[in-house]
Amino acid sequence: MTAVTGVAPVAARPHPGPRDLFLAMARVHRSALLFWIGLVAVDAVALLWALGPGANAAWAEHRAMGCDSGSPNLGCDLPGPALGRYETVVACASGILAALPMLTGAWAGGALIGRELESGTAELAWTQSVTPARWLAAKLAVPALLLVPGTLAITLLHRALWASDSHVTHVLGWREWHDDSVFEANGILATAHPLAALALGVLAGLVVRRTLPALAAAALAVMALIHVLDEVRPRLWPMPPGKLVLIHGHPPSHFWPLQLVETGIVLAVAALATATAFLVLRRRTGAAV
Repeated sequence: MTAVTGVAPVAARPHPGPRDLFLAMARVHRSALLFWIGLVAVDAVALLWALGPGANAAWAEHRAMGCDSGSPNLGCDLPGPALGRYETVVACASGILAALPMLTGAWAGGALIGRELESGTAELAWTQSVTPARWLAAKLAVPALLLVPGTLAITLLHRALWASDSHVTHVLGWREWHDDSVFEANGILATAHPLAALALGVLAGLVVRRTLPALAAAALAVMALIHVLDEVRPRLWPMPPGKLVLIHGHPPSHFWPLQLVETGIVLAVAALATATAFLVLRRRTGAAV
């Protein structure tokens, strides 16, 4: 009699949990993660310096030049070294926050999605135990979880600098609340913009499926969104009766209403881009989603 040997069924590979997906993405994109941590740290240190020793040194120099008197001399037209350093550091710190949406969108379109689709890494992941939908959800959720606390921290420091009572802040002419860079950096828009850029970048990567073209398409989409919002901002909130819109901007009381309205628009764009990205992925992969 011939013995029949049963073959044990192969156990199904368990789906990786959220922690596993987070660690996997951190390993694959560790350079971007380290860059983000370094960027936040540099910006925070620069703003803290401007809040303390930078402002103190600039004001001491301003007083030593006699520029705080009622009759300043002609030398006050040119900033001294300390005030020049202060202006440069503040401008760079604000510039980092302003450039963050475009950097996020370009990275999301090129490195996060486009490169993996172009190289076939995404398809390999889908055959391992991660469905396309979970793959895409992780691609959106993990960067968002890192973007939000970082941008909020920088925003709070930038707002503290803008609202500080330091005398040197009155010497600079960039501190009008309605200036595009100041308005965006001082409120929740500074966090909403990168989230929308992330969604637009992911969508560009899924549509284009190639690294460099997706990077370019995402950057252009983010720049177009911010440009349009800058143009329509004065019309997003009605003026009080009897008030005129002058070159100096809206009343300061319009800051938060404008922030909330514009943030709603930006988050709606992010939600639409996210939904479209899942729809594109579903059509590309069929029932596997």
